[in-house]
Amino acid sequence: MKLTAIFARNLRLCRQQCGLSQERLAMFAGLDRSYIGKLERELSSPTLDAVEALSSALQIEPEVLIRRQSPEPKKGK
Repeated sequence: MKLTAIFARNLRLCRQQCGLSQERLAMFAGLDRSYIGKLERELSSPTLDAVEALSSALQIEPEVLIRRQSPEPKKGK
């Protein structure tokens, strides 16, 4: 599986596990909602700044977004 596909899958899973819409995640990360959609559909590759902003908004470490195995559900969310 390509890294962009892994990132897209993990971003969507983490966002859903946090109970966030693309719009809310975009707001928390300071990014555009359409950019989040493009990342999740593998239509765009993230910049390092975007990875940092997204991981901060999701309260996870950046490497979680590029792990080959699926992220573990967050406890207490």
